[in-house]
Amino acid sequence: MPGHPRPILGIGAGGIVRDAHLPAYRVAGFEHIGLYDLNIDKARALAKQFDVPRVFRSMDEALSTAPDNVVFDVAVPGGGVRDVIPLLPDGAAVLIQKPLGLNLADARHICQLCHDKNLTAAVNFQLRYAPPIIALRDLIDRGLLGELHDIQMQVTLWTPWELWDFLKTEDRVEILYHSIHYLDMIRSFVGDPTGVYARVHRAPHHPDLADVKSTTILDYGDNLRVTVSANHCHEGDLTNQESYIRFEGDKGIAKVTLGLCMDYPRGQPNIFEYCLLDQDERTWQTVDIDGTWMPHAFIGTMASVMRKAEDPSLPLPTHVDDALLTMAVVEAAYASSAGGATPIDYS
Repeated sequence: MPGHPRPILGIGAGGIVRDAHLPAYRVAGFEHIGLYDLNIDKARALAKQFDVPRVFRSMDEALSTAPDNVVFDVAVPGGGVRDVIPLLPDGAAVLIQKPLGLNLADARHICQLCHDKNLTAAVNFQLRYAPPIIALRDLIDRGLLGELHDIQMQVTLWTPWELWDFLKTEDRVEILYHSIHYLDMIRSFVGDPTGVYARVHRAPHHPDLADVKSTTILDYGDNLRVTVSANHCHEGDLTNQESYIRFEGDKGIAKVTLGLCMDYPRGQPNIFEYCLLDQDERTWQTVDIDGTWMPHAFIGTMASVMRKAEDPSLPLPTHVDDALLTMAVVEAAYASSAGGATPIDYS
């Protein structure tokens, strides 16, 4: 946590701000001084719900009244990020809701803008800060899992895509707005893959969305298999829904069930399990983890920006430069999907 938390000014008042940003800042005790959104009625309703003292009628008004030490919390659709960043004051601190633009070209442009304006800028890849993921990292850092040889992210559930109307006009949906979290989180553990194999799919239940399912294989060489599989169209009840990340090493296995996405936005409990292979009885142990992806992980990303702003020597894990690498993986995944599979010779 920062030694001296800074005030936050929000740009965007959509569902993610209501469900995660503002609840997280309330838990952390961060001061939120004002909201701006193109839909002023939406901003007013949200400000009333969370006791935010001011709603701005325009972007100019928001910027003109912002204190010098403010952190801008930019939570707009991917296509709007490149329009907001040039308006921010030079040298400002900013947390950008993912994705970093709509594609890799957008991401590169936004990243360059941040450098040109000398911004302390990070992207809100908050899954890295989810309490069960922090616990998973602790197991790995302590060497309890040994050398990793398999990472699997599996999502089989029903997602209420209708909560985000703007997605109907997007050319990319599932990986860009959802599985991007898993790709970024995996990168934070094992570094950058050398290549990607991927396929995205539509679904009859969502004819107005570009893609709602995906399968991605990240190439880390011969000794580490990494897969991300997401099916958001599972119509059964919670009995066989799943949302988990499993890490397997030569000394142990850990499995984290991320309950948030099951029965979203109400969610289900997280489950943290691990099994150490050097034990006489290879039994699974379950550990209670305090906190969850939403809202608690959103504290971590904002806190990291505040800490970096007060001490430039500190690291900023989701800096725009690092987020650019995650966007490169996403771009490669969509290119792989468009390129098609290797034809089979049946002759």
